[in-house]
Amino acid sequence: MNTTTEHDNSALIDELTRGAEEIIQRDELQDRLTDDTPLRVKVGFDPTAPDLHLGHTVIINAMRRFQDAGHTAVFLIGDFTGMIGDPTGKNVTRQPLSEDDIKANAQTYAEQVFKILDPELTEVRFNSEWFSKMTSADMIRLASQHTVARMLERDDFEKRYRAHQPIAIHEFLYPLVQGHDSVALNADIEMGGTDQKFNLLVGRQLQSQAGQRPQCIITWPLLEGTDGVQKMSKSLGNTIGITDAPDEMFGKVMSISDELMWRYFELLSFQSNDAIAEYKAQVDGGVNPRDIKFVLANEIVERFHGEGSGERAQAAFIARFQQGGLPDDLESVEVAASDGAIGIAAALTQAGLTASNSDAFRMIQQGAVKIDGERVSDRSMQLSPGFEGVVQVGKRRIKKVAVV
Repeated sequence: MNTTTEHDNSALIDELTRGAEEIIQRDELQDRLTDDTPLRVKVGFDPTAPDLHLGHTVIINAMRRFQDAGHTAVFLIGDFTGMIGDPTGKNVTRQPLSEDDIKANAQTYAEQVFKILDPELTEVRFNSEWFSKMTSADMIRLASQHTVARMLERDDFEKRYRAHQPIAIHEFLYPLVQGHDSVALNADIEMGGTDQKFNLLVGRQLQSQAGQRPQCIITWPLLEGTDGVQKMSKSLGNTIGITDAPDEMFGKVMSISDELMWRYFELLSFQSNDAIAEYKAQVDGGVNPRDIKFVLANEIVERFHGEGSGERAQAAFIARFQQGGLPDDLESVEVAASDGAIGIAAALTQAGLTASNSDAFRMIQQGAVKIDGERVSDRSMQLSPGFEGVVQVGKRRIKKVAVV
């Protein structure tokens, strides 16, 4: 392998795994990417709910990047494992899904993933294909490949054991069944959330015992929901569903904080690392983060609703804000920038919206400052000449502000 190839593969890995938490093993992945044979990139989803949200798509987006590099995405629907119930992160035994629920949800998943994945480079598989053919003796042989001691090394099992909370025997089967999926599919790479690391490592072990080349593992962080704190979860009410209406989806993306926007870019956008770095430089140079968030919201809406849907949703978003009860005689003020920009606190004070810079910082910290309806959370924000926007402090102090 020549040095140029190694360098090129390293850059490719950086692009393919942008935002990933961990790669096991990076050197093995780099070696595999030098082969001409397309890699089989496996991700498994238990059909536990009828619809996918953007948190699910973090890994699906990564699959698409591998497809764009010429590899095969294996989208595995765990219709068999869904009947066991994934114990990951649970402090009580999870109730298995009914067969009818699994079938209905699995059909929905299969339809939704092709909003992102290339059908020509995707295998949609169901793990009932092989498990429905396994005998009781086969399952016993599978269970013999792992020990109870190793299972109790898993964090959630260990906590429940020490707390004297029940662990059902079938829950120990889940990591083995997920691991055997990798053997059945002869996966080169398996990806999952950080909470799935134990299960992914079991797959690597079982492949080695079966005489296969152990899969590389890539784990991904769990995406925070619109609240910016908890992981995106339907039960928490903080999701952006991929079947949400365009205007609703756009509004939800615009509601995230400026800080969280960069994480969404990293994990959800198909724009290059260089493009995202340029957006960050623009914000550092005084561009309103709202304008960059428009770019993100446009991209996400158009991915799921087609060309032009993002622009229409943006126009509707702006119209809703402008018609949201602002007075017709809204005062317009100009503030002067020195050295090419003015800090947000100084701008608020010059505009007469706050009594002093310290008052401005306090209002920002309280979440009381908005620009064009978007909450300002960055105390170091700079506004450049040419900026125009409706700036609001609290409920009643509102002005049109232009920076000159």
